[in-house]
Amino acid sequence: MNTVNAPAAARGRRVSHGWRIVAAFAITQTIGYGTLYYAFAVLLHPIAAGLHTSAAVVTGAFTTAILTQAAAAIPVGRWLDRHGGRALMTTGTILGAGMLVAWSQARTVGQLYLIFAGLGAAMAMTLYEAATSVLVSWFDATRRPAAILGMIVVAGFASTIFMPLTGGLTERYGWRTTLLILATVYASVAVPLHVLVVRRPPATSHSSRRHATTNRRIVIRAAVRDSRFWWLTVAFVAHAAAMTTMTVHLVGYLVSRGHPATFAATVAGLLGVLSVTGRLLLTATGRRLRLHRVVAAIFALQAAAALSLPALAGTRLGAIIAVTGFGLGFGISSLATPQLLADRYGTTAYASIAGTLAAFVTLAKATAPLAAAGLLVAHGGYRTVMTAVGAACLTGAAGILTRARTTPRATSDVPA
Repeated sequence: MNTVNAPAAARGRRVSHGWRIVAAFAITQTIGYGTLYYAFAVLLHPIAAGLHTSAAVVTGAFTTAILTQAAAAIPVGRWLDRHGGRALMTTGTILGAGMLVAWSQARTVGQLYLIFAGLGAAMAMTLYEAATSVLVSWFDATRRPAAILGMIVVAGFASTIFMPLTGGLTERYGWRTTLLILATVYASVAVPLHVLVVRRPPATSHSSRRHATTNRRIVIRAAVRDSRFWWLTVAFVAHAAAMTTMTVHLVGYLVSRGHPATFAATVAGLLGVLSVTGRLLLTATGRRLRLHRVVAAIFALQAAAALSLPALAGTRLGAIIAVTGFGLGFGISSLATPQLLADRYGTTAYASIAGTLAAFVTLAKATAPLAAAGLLVAHGGYRTVMTAVGAACLTGAAGILTRARTTPRATSDVPA
């Protein structure tokens, strides 16, 4: 009797600890994004003043961080597949906290750029892509969406918590002391959680783990030679470019249409709330409909919203309607990507495959706002920018649907 129940008990312990990792990541991702990512927007102008340079020069440092994050995505993914997330994410957290301390002591622009290169490496090692890879390895296909959703719904409030917090600390203590406080908070919470909670899932047998190691390279080669992977890459790169462009330029566009800056900022703030709504919608409908069809439909809705924005944005109600339509798809990539990749290629080499995709997506996030600014200057108005955003969303929808019904190649997978 005990022999019969042993596998079920082992599965129960695995699922139970998997949910503990979800809870830990909900906390560490919230603090990680709040300190490593969102704090920058609040500190931008105080840092520029403190270093006696322009906001554009300081923004270039953040672009350096994003480019470094893109470059690190592939090696980080390979490490996660081979060794799991505990050592990597703990090291990344220590590095991130250290870079926040170094940032607080920066005296020149050159120092700032070097620090942000290290910050980008820490982001690749600790934020969504790394955490999602760990969760994919712990949960089977039925529980995986809920696990990832549990993490990103909580972490979706990082900006809501940390941007006001960073602003209040900066007003009271100055930006250098604020960074030291943020570094202390991040290290004191995230390091213990990553050390104590994150671990590799137990293999069902020694032979299954050896089998997974032997076949990982085969799975990776099969994925990168599969045109379906590159169509997914086109889809998510185009969508990431659209999302980042809208994030950077929406407030300016609404102000250019005659709306007060406070209204424009408030409407733009809806994107964060709507991203949570869109993720919940995707999870609910994904149980009844094929995931790729739901994602493509939401991308198409975003395209319609972006293309209609020039016609609707003249009034407050019209602007709210268009932004609401666009915002519903704002955060679904972080939920759809792991499901689509794991469904097509299994979990044996998930982190490596996802890291390859993340490198292109992160590069798009870094360069798209600059390209949009070039369009704005070249054409003297935002209409062309909004048309480009709509076209990118349509490209994303087409990429999701292309070859989506093709029978997947056989790939080796670690049994859940």
